[in-house]
Amino acid sequence: MGETRKASRYIVPVAVAGVAAATIGLVPALAAAGDPDLPEITAQQLIEKIAASDTQTLSGTFRISTDLGLPLEGLTSGLGGLAGGMGGGAGGGASVDPAERLTQLVSGSHTLRVAADGPDRQRLTLLDGSDEYSLIHNGDDVWAYDSASKEVFHEKAPADARDGHDGPKDEELPGTPKQLADEVLKAAGDTTSITVDGTAKVAGRDAYQLVIKPKQSGSTVESIKIAVDAASGTPLKFTLASVEGGKPVVDAGFTKVDFSKPAASEFTFKTPAGAKVTEGGAEKEAGEKGDPFGGALPGGLEDAFGGFGPGLGSDKGGVNVIGEGWTTIAKIDSGVPVAGNDEAPKEFQGLLDSLGDKVTGPFGSGTLFKTKIVNALLTDDGKVYVGAVTKDALVAAANAGK
Repeated sequence: MGETRKASRYIVPVAVAGVAAATIGLVPALAAAGDPDLPEITAQQLIEKIAASDTQTLSGTFRISTDLGLPLEGLTSGLGGLAGGMGGGAGGGASVDPAERLTQLVSGSHTLRVAADGPDRQRLTLLDGSDEYSLIHNGDDVWAYDSASKEVFHEKAPADARDGHDGPKDEELPGTPKQLADEVLKAAGDTTSITVDGTAKVAGRDAYQLVIKPKQSGSTVESIKIAVDAASGTPLKFTLASVEGGKPVVDAGFTKVDFSKPAASEFTFKTPAGAKVTEGGAEKEAGEKGDPFGGALPGGLEDAFGGFGPGLGSDKGGVNVIGEGWTTIAKIDSGVPVAGNDEAPKEFQGLLDSLGDKVTGPFGSGTLFKTKIVNALLTDDGKVYVGAVTKDALVAAANAGK
């Protein structure tokens, strides 16, 4: 089982598309002659079918569209004063490093070609007009090539991706599809509804529709829909919808898929003549690329954002979990006030003002940052409340914790 879990942080999108497509959002079914007439199946049986799927090879094309509801205009404006002097101005160009380049998938619409041949060989090509960005994992090597800039990125696949020890140990996992399905349904408990809601035609294949919905009020998630290939059990589609309505938050899906073994040439890469080659890790000593503060925020702001990942704060105060299920809220108490912090650059305060809305309550005052799914409340006294919950739920948590 360990072999099937091999993964590199740079080829996750390919593996997701191939073997665990249920973790990416998917587009609505293509217009067809109507929904297929398939034998009835229960939610548990469909989960078992997904768990039993042994799909290791495929090739195809899919579209992914993302609408997080981020205030992008405010973000651009707020970052304007910070960009100067960071090399982030016009003409900087897109990075060839996969860790940065693939972040563009979190917004807009994109077309991708994918191919997979087991855990050791995957390929993803991001199409952008006439330009292409290709990411290839073949054995010990990970290659990326940007046709627009003629740049190449190369890195050895992480050791845990090559030795099959990435992820939980076999003995920690359910041993059969039925056991896995039982665990999923048990974990859902009283907070989640899991049902089968009809069928669909996806990329020309018959599929069942698995629908997951919160039972709790206060969550920003309306539903998650996964279309599962009726023959192989491979997830083909997934739509994440917000209670705000409108376009799905994530909406992507296979428009063409073939489960036969791709040609070996799909995973072969030869550096084009004259191309600039960057070896992974070469710029680590200079700090994380794309981090305008070189791994740490200025002044006391580092503490104000404690708990949000590398370079974004200390672990002062830790993280407290409020609630359960779909309405879980993480509370981080940095102990460092944000309002009136003289060490914060004025551009940073401008960024906060442009991205968030001022809110008040018994807890005091703060700034609310909204997306269609994840919302966060940063109080002026340095507390952060974040979760896939509504504004009212965050304010209620802040009031209760004042």
